[in-house]
Amino acid sequence: MSEIFDFDFFDYEEKRDQYVEQVEELLSSKQYAKLRDMLLPLEPADIALLLEEADEEYMPLLYRLLPKELAAEVFVELESDSQEMLINGFSNAELKEVLDELYLDDAVDIIEEMPASVVIRILDRVTPEMRKSMNEILQYPEDSAGSIMNMEFLSLKKDMTVADAFKRIRRIGGDMETINMLYVTDPQRKLLGVLSVRDLLLAEEDDLIEDLMDPNLVWATTMDDKEDVAQALSKYDFLAMPIVDKENRLVGIVTVDDAMDVIEEETTEDFEKMAAMLPSDKPYLRAGVFDTWKARLPWLMILMLSATFTGLILNHYESKLAACLVLNAYIPMLSGTGGNSGTQASVAVIRALSLDEVYFSDVLKVLWKELRVSFLCGLCLACANFAKMLLIDRMLLGNDEVTTSVCLVVCLTILFVVVFAKCVGCSLPILAEKIGLDPAVMASPFITTIVDATSLLIYFNFASSLLGI
Repeated sequence: MSEIFDFDFFDYEEKRDQYVEQVEELLSSKQYAKLRDMLLPLEPADIALLLEEADEEYMPLLYRLLPKELAAEVFVELESDSQEMLINGFSNAELKEVLDELYLDDAVDIIEEMPASVVIRILDRVTPEMRKSMNEILQYPEDSAGSIMNMEFLSLKKDMTVADAFKRIRRIGGDMETINMLYVTDPQRKLLGVLSVRDLLLAEEDDLIEDLMDPNLVWATTMDDKEDVAQALSKYDFLAMPIVDKENRLVGIVTVDDAMDVIEEETTEDFEKMAAMLPSDKPYLRAGVFDTWKARLPWLMILMLSATFTGLILNHYESKLAACLVLNAYIPMLSGTGGNSGTQASVAVIRALSLDEVYFSDVLKVLWKELRVSFLCGLCLACANFAKMLLIDRMLLGNDEVTTSVCLVVCLTILFVVVFAKCVGCSLPILAEKIGLDPAVMASPFITTIVDATSLLIYFNFASSLLGI
């Protein structure tokens, strides 16, 4: 049995069912002490996964087996639905125990996911000081740094000695989420400098903090976009980012774990928008059928209606298609190639925008680069398709309607469609961000719809010119 207690993250998918079976077996035989011993060595995130996988009726019992500090850490890792279920089953004393162990930013995250009745109950059980801090954070816009900052941080004064600093850390550091980075402030809480615990450990006890701190600071304001703050943490490899208010007073910090959550949330949202879905805040398997339907239908409806332009173009050129039926066979290939080309460019540019590698002022540089790339790609695709049409479609399959002129029409269309699609794909996201829209909404579905209609216009105009139809 000891092997199954060896919880290896990389092997979790294979062992998960075994763990769940083991948990349910121990529960059914009421071997609670053994079950507790099984859970204690695991990381909070892994325990939360086990609780989520077990039958819902067992979750409160499993949760109550955990010591209160570990229980609070596990509670933070649970999905909001599970958190709500546990809160509804808690006594007032149990709820207060959990809340007392939570860091402020984690408590705020939980409140934002809960219905009003649960929020009221939570606020009734926290201390007045914590309630005040939570209300302050909740007043910030959802996408701001203030909404994710932790107001519990450790600050020092510049005239302290290293010995004084260690005394302060020992006295109040246990209540802080992180003490790796220490911030130096004046009596008005203005930010003066930063130093690490490593700096303190390597210094002499009588050294002054003022001499050890780094006055060259990178900081953010409460109203800065939280995604920008998360990217700054990644860029500078910080463990935490100081957050100041309008008066440049230090009011909180954003830690690297919060930044990772923001990046994951924003990336997921962009993927959903790029796939023509409204963003969802629930995991795939926990999202109901009705919620998933609501997330997918609006964009599908818009794209379906916009695709009618393609039908109108086909109707307009119906007589030309009738005169040269072989042209019909290559329409799906042209539309697919154009859509794929546009998607390649848009995804690359959206990534560059999100990483601050490209700005609106670079639009001409981006267009010039994509113009050259698209010409080379289009030329290679056109040449390969010309050879394929003559060798396979005409000679091997014996389709005499595939003449050299038809090959030329199709291949010239490919070249121009690829160039057009890549230029549209790279420029639309940049223009969207400039006017305040999310670049992700200009991604593959939207671009494909534009390219489909344009590729048909290009196709039939070449056919009219070169085939005389």
